[in-house]
Amino acid sequence: MSFLRLSDVSKSYGSTRAVTAMNLTVEKGEFVSLLGPSGCGKTTTLQMIAGFEAVTSGRIELAGQDITHAKANTRGLGIVFQSYALFPHMTVADNVSFGLEMRKMPKAERRERVQQALALVHLEAHAARYPRELSGGQRQRVALARALVIEPPVLLLDEPLSNLDAKLREEMQFELRQIQRKVGTTTVMVTHDQSEAMSISDRVVVMEGGRATQIDHPHRVYEHPSTRFISTFVGKANLLPGRVTACGTGSCNVAVGPLAVEVDVNADVGGYDSGAAVLMSVRPEKLQLVPAGSGRLDGTVRERFFLGSQWLYRLATPAGELMVLSPNDGRAALAEGDAAGIDWPAHCTRLLRDDEAVAA
Repeated sequence: MSFLRLSDVSKSYGSTRAVTAMNLTVEKGEFVSLLGPSGCGKTTTLQMIAGFEAVTSGRIELAGQDITHAKANTRGLGIVFQSYALFPHMTVADNVSFGLEMRKMPKAERRERVQQALALVHLEAHAARYPRELSGGQRQRVALARALVIEPPVLLLDEPLSNLDAKLREEMQFELRQIQRKVGTTTVMVTHDQSEAMSISDRVVVMEGGRATQIDHPHRVYEHPSTRFISTFVGKANLLPGRVTACGTGSCNVAVGPLAVEVDVNADVGGYDSGAAVLMSVRPEKLQLVPAGSGRLDGTVRERFFLGSQWLYRLATPAGELMVLSPNDGRAALAEGDAAGIDWPAHCTRLLRDDEAVAA
């Protein structure tokens, strides 16, 4: 049995549906991220799990118990807010101790638990400081220690790293994952940052318009997006319009501009009708620049952008504009106006239905 289960959970505000028929199971010890743009329903879903928002319809179960209408303070969940919500007049130790005091834990045991929690986030030396005396990363650690010290069955993270600068945010992603693995707490995180979700999650729930459009392992979400939205929201993708010319078991032949391409499709999705309008998707980093005349397509560099470890090129081709990510490996970069060939491995292409229905 799944540790946390959402069954057809929906939330409406009057005539506005914020979340529609969310079905999600989370195993004990798993780290799951709700990923999507602003307004997609991810934070509302988290708040329904926490008990801060009432469920309009559906059911939420935790360890086999129905908590759909249980009050937030009876669920015993650990929560880290986007703003950290630390008490400014309390020391670090007192902030972490607060939840234990509310549970009327004896003072000696409380002190030991606080010390353990601060050691977990490497803040033992800062126990007597106040939040205003800490950096953003340190405040984030205090909020995490306060949530974990009560030993919650589920840890809920609402954009916990969004207030940090880029370098610290990246460092904290991996530290957060290390702490979660060490403690083993079942965790659900809300984020709009796809790299954050992909790098530290066991599974990712991609949300759009109040619905979960794909629930899968990060690698599969990236390599096998189920919709056009996912292919462009999770990373970059080249989408070239095409038309199916024939479709058999496991693959389809597609005409994309002057190209005739064979594309593998998932057997569980079903085939495509001959003549169906589709989009061929291929990631920019899967494309390779080769000498003109030796690839699948020839193109002309319209723009180039230096990204440090990579060059991003935009090339005009007979099949449409293509983005290509090339490593900055010491070879001379192409200049705007240069001609180049473009090639890619056949297994790196994907088909998406032009109406954005579920695809291969």
